[in-house]
Amino acid sequence: MMMMMKKKDAAYSSILTLLLIATLLSLTVSASSLSDAEAMYVKQRQLLYYRDEFGDRGENVIVDPSLAFENDRLRNAYIALQAWKQAILSDPRNQTADWVGSDVCSYTGVYCAPALDIPKIRTVAGIDLNHCDIAGYLPEELGLLLDLALFHVNSNRFCGTVPHKFERLKLLYELDLSNNRFAGNFPEVVLRLPSLKFLDLRFNEFEGTVPRELFDKDLDAIFINDNRFVFDLPDNFGNSPVSVIVLANNRFHGCIPASLGNMSNLNEIILMNNAFRSCLPSEIGLLKNLTVFDVSFNQLLGPIPNAVGNAVSLEQLNVAHNLLSGQIPASICMLPHLQNFTYSFNFFTGEPPACLALPAFDDRVNCLPARPLQRPPAQCKSFLSKPVDCNSFKCKHFVPSPPSPSPFPSPTAPVTPSPSPSTPSPFPSPTTPVTPSPSHSPPSPATPSPFPSPTTPVTPSPSHSPPSPATPTTPVTPSPSHSPPSPATPSPFPSPTTPVTPSPSHSPPSPATPSPFPSPTTPVTPSPPSPSTPSPFPSPTTPVTPSPVHSPPSPVYLPPPPFY
Repeated sequence: MMMMMKKKDAAYSSILTLLLIATLLSLTVSASSLSDAEAMYVKQRQLLYYRDEFGDRGENVIVDPSLAFENDRLRNAYIALQAWKQAILSDPRNQTADWVGSDVCSYTGVYCAPALDIPKIRTVAGIDLNHCDIAGYLPEELGLLLDLALFHVNSNRFCGTVPHKFERLKLLYELDLSNNRFAGNFPEVVLRLPSLKFLDLRFNEFEGTVPRELFDKDLDAIFINDNRFVFDLPDNFGNSPVSVIVLANNRFHGCIPASLGNMSNLNEIILMNNAFRSCLPSEIGLLKNLTVFDVSFNQLLGPIPNAVGNAVSLEQLNVAHNLLSGQIPASICMLPHLQNFTYSFNFFTGEPPACLALPAFDDRVNCLPARPLQRPPAQCKSFLSKPVDCNSFKCKHFVPSPPSPSPFPSPTAPVTPSPSPSTPSPFPSPTTPVTPSPSHSPPSPATPSPFPSPTTPVTPSPSHSPPSPATPTTPVTPSPSHSPPSPATPSPFPSPTTPVTPSPSHSPPSPATPSPFPSPTTPVTPSPPSPSTPSPFPSPTTPVTPSPVHSPPSPVYLPPPPFY
């Protein structure tokens, strides 16, 4: 027995000795076959995994040590863009074919500008890949683009959702993900972008509720139409400082909040084709800058409040395809700028002569005596015999916003301006844009007739110009222009019994001195077809779904990043 154990120990010792000799030999061979320079080269060629930082979605990016970068920010941009290129599954137009090498500022769709904290270096400030038909997803490494102010990828086939690492993009001013295949819940990461002013998520597959925090965020434009959101608008809806908000073609329901009376900056609000069921709030009349108000294709009841006649800037008013009743207030039809008033497919019983004198109006399928194409008397009698109690909807009452704090008193003597700094900040602060008077015009052909004939009116699509930021003091590499999303298959679905209501077109912030990026080729968005002469009733069961709503931002200026 002892002999067997001794033999076993000797065998183990022999094996260990052989392993030690083999290890020493391998180290000798490695040391003799690689010089120090070669060993360093191999080390630098290792994959940069970023797993700790980006999780399982991180891409494997190789940085060739022979590449020379102007600065570390462009090196990080290279890693981010190469990770994105690996996440692209289809690029039929080869838009990313030239995403090779260290000169990321020459990549198609990538735009650089001087860094605001260190103006002598360049950094990636904008990405514009609109209308490229690219399929893929957004990798977490895009969070490395810390100086990014503009991200436009409308009209592609991107799927998934918005990466969590987007929260690092503290300078992001415009985010346009419209007309893609993004899905899932509302991307709450956008609520953590402190510089964001323009949010466009329309024509995607987002679903569920919308966080109430969205309406407390300092945004200028919100486009979340044509998704699958199901939601009651919260009572803080009126906290939003937006100039335009489009919620059309979702499944919003409940009340139209009276708090909208606090939205003093509001120019356009489009709530069409949802399931709102309440009376119209009289606080609409507090909106002195409102030019477009569209609540068509909902289930609104009761009369139009007389106070709507106080919305003195109103140009387009559409309340069609609801359950509204009563007399139309004469003050509305006498508004000085009102051009188009559509109130067809309701149960109105009276209209003042001033409405018939408007440039464009539509009063079909109501209960108006002596007017053509109205509902049968029996249908009117049946509906109007049931009075509407607006209190029954239990909508929250209006609470005025607290007054803005009084500014410091102006000095009595003129203040001698201090000399300009030798190195001015290259961009103005994005928090104090200059707000011009909105311009409003119908879209489409070069010389459109602005309004349809009264017998078959079509609501013209307003165009909206929100705040124009001040001119940068330092020239910037031009920003990309933003074209409207064109869904691959537009779905206007006009019903022969219903007038088509095209959606308004919106042009957000244009700089006083434009600095446009080269605009990508923009496909022409088809106009909705004109319907044939409608039969007066019944109201169609499937409302018109307009083709792409507002066109997103025209050239954007790059807002200032905070100093590092």
